[in-house]
Amino acid sequence: MGMASRLGRRMPVERLQEEAGARHDLRRVLGLWQLSAIGVGAIIGVGVFVLAGQQAAVNAGPAVTLSFLIAGLGSACAALAYAEFAGMIPVTGSAYTYAYAVLGELLAWIIGWDLLIEYALVCAVVAIGWSGYVQALLEQLTGWQLPLWARGAYDPAHPHSGRVCDVIALGIALVVAWLLTLRTEWGARVNTVIVAIKVLGVALVIGVGAFYVDTAHWHPFVPPPVTDAQGVTHYGWGGVLAAASIVFFAVFGYDTLTTAAEEARHPQRDLPRAVLLSLALSMVLYVAVALVLTGMVPYQQLDSPAPVDAAFKALGLDWVRAVISVAAIAGITSVLFAFMLGAARIAFALARDGLLPGWFAQVHPKHGTPARPTRVLGVFIALVAGFLPIGEVAELVNIGTLAAFIVICGAVLTLRVRHPELPRSFRAPALWLVAPLGMLFSLCLIVGWPWWQDGRFVLLGGLPAVTLVRFVVWMAIGLVIYAVYGIRHSRLARTA
Repeated sequence: MGMASRLGRRMPVERLQEEAGARHDLRRVLGLWQLSAIGVGAIIGVGVFVLAGQQAAVNAGPAVTLSFLIAGLGSACAALAYAEFAGMIPVTGSAYTYAYAVLGELLAWIIGWDLLIEYALVCAVVAIGWSGYVQALLEQLTGWQLPLWARGAYDPAHPHSGRVCDVIALGIALVVAWLLTLRTEWGARVNTVIVAIKVLGVALVIGVGAFYVDTAHWHPFVPPPVTDAQGVTHYGWGGVLAAASIVFFAVFGYDTLTTAAEEARHPQRDLPRAVLLSLALSMVLYVAVALVLTGMVPYQQLDSPAPVDAAFKALGLDWVRAVISVAAIAGITSVLFAFMLGAARIAFALARDGLLPGWFAQVHPKHGTPARPTRVLGVFIALVAGFLPIGEVAELVNIGTLAAFIVICGAVLTLRVRHPELPRSFRAPALWLVAPLGMLFSLCLIVGWPWWQDGRFVLLGGLPAVTLVRFVVWMAIGLVIYAVYGIRHSRLARTA
């Protein structure tokens, strides 16, 4: 077999469908609402409690609502593609598995490797955010603080801060990893309760905040553009688009539930529904929170690490602040649960297909969970969250997911052409429009939005160049692993 043939070999869709029905190594225990809770748990979190207010203050003003809708439109296009794939190929691995079936082994490995580090970094960033909320709540309720050395990681930018390790972030990563090694339904039930607490907290923000909305704060809805001392333009329609690139962090996450395909009781029916239901519910909550926050106080007052708390503090609603802090902690916990679950199952799928050592593909003999990759990832995430200052590393989170979205939208379109006869429990409507739009939106969120400014076209928003460099370095490491191990040990190589 030639090199090109080896790199492009595909896992037949029919084989995946056959194996999906025959496999019983993971326990099928998740229903529609538990799958939807995983999706909502991954989506709702930082977006509601941080980004909505911050981006209103920094970039978009009250029009941050439009930023969420723009990001949500691009995400919805990808969600429809995910839903079609999830109903057609209900196998763990999500975008990695879909790419393997359509685009070939090399591209599948690239997507799997990409998502593995992206999900792990999301977990690390979220664990640090969780630690910050917990420390703030502890101080608010008891006046007690951790020793200085245990409050955060050492940061070379602040070498004399006295901080050494974020003990709480390290601890929560290990606890969630332990929970995920237990029976899947146990963890899912805990997650469903946590998500319910989070949604009730968000509903409280909307319900109470609505009584304090002053519509005068929404005018002008799109503030006039302002250029700062560094020459960066904020507000105006350019600011709305720039904010859309940033809040995209808040409108993906439903893809994590597709990694649990082999643990769903009725995957072909429930996975597409759960994808669309979780995104729809999350978008309604995002838009409502953005409108309420920018209506409660002038948007300039929302430039805070905890803008929801800042808005209620400005109005003297201290009783609501404590409840919101609990909801925020619950919300961030569910994000950590969902993305760590997704990362472990992607590693499991890669190992089962022979692209990583088979040791990672052994399920727990008692609990029926992919315990080995979960433990390894839990320790890795704990060390990153505990000892590394995240800072700019957090920007790596978006690029991998956007790259996966481009691949998935292209792959579902390709499969419609190659295999129109395959049974699909869900068919994405207007796919010839939806898939290209999803690819275009994702590309613009990576490189920036073309915009006419000062007599020329410029790119607004997008991800920093250093993020692209780090992404290329990680991909290069992955290609070395594939060349040294995966290309010879994959299941398709062994059966060729």
